[in-house]
Amino acid sequence: MWSMGSLAVVLFSGGIDSTTTLAMAIALDYRPIVLSFDYGQKHRLEIEKGKSVLRQFQIDTHMIFPIDLTLIGGSALTSAMPVPKFRNIDSSIPVTYVPGRNLIFLSVAAAIGEVRGAFDLFYGANVLDYSGYPDCRPEFIAALERTLEAGTKSGTEGRSFKIHAPLLKMTKAEIILKGLELGVDYSNTHSCYDPSADGTACGACDSCLLRQKGFEEAGVKDPAVYSRQGAP
Repeated sequence: MWSMGSLAVVLFSGGIDSTTTLAMAIALDYRPIVLSFDYGQKHRLEIEKGKSVLRQFQIDTHMIFPIDLTLIGGSALTSAMPVPKFRNIDSSIPVTYVPGRNLIFLSVAAAIGEVRGAFDLFYGANVLDYSGYPDCRPEFIAALERTLEAGTKSGTEGRSFKIHAPLLKMTKAEIILKGLELGVDYSNTHSCYDPSADGTACGACDSCLLRQKGFEEAGVKDPAVYSRQGAP
């Protein structure tokens, strides 16, 4: 059981970024309320994988929040739209962008935090990997903090929320090395947007390519199993 530190809500998908973010929050002596979302994602496997990842941490609370973003659609992760493979990753907004996802997730996190007394919110935003995602940018974070201050009971009473994005300007290799420094075991983490029925990572979606590049640049063996790897 936790005995020290403030409560924090940590968004958690079971991937490298959210796992490292959780480890960093714990290292800062926060007591994490871990929050995952079952939102209709094609890679729903991440929820079950995430449970395995969490076994390495001392976690009192893991909430899995159901919300059906397939009703909104507009993303390759929540519709019949194909997940792109071997894409030239640049700063444009990719079709794997889920409309409003982090806005929705962080709003839910804030609502939970307001009830539980957890005014620190952590998520694994990164502008170096996905600078095209508007909900992973510093200006989004600053604007949402102002909105939560104006739009919550706690905020109007002088208790503001702080959104932490400790990975914001780190490369994937730096993230992996930071996690290893904190003792993170990445063996059960799941990154793939389009896994096969047996859970094997495709090795060709943006997330797989960035993961492979990160481990290679970190000089560390990637524990993930891929159905294909490298250039097409």
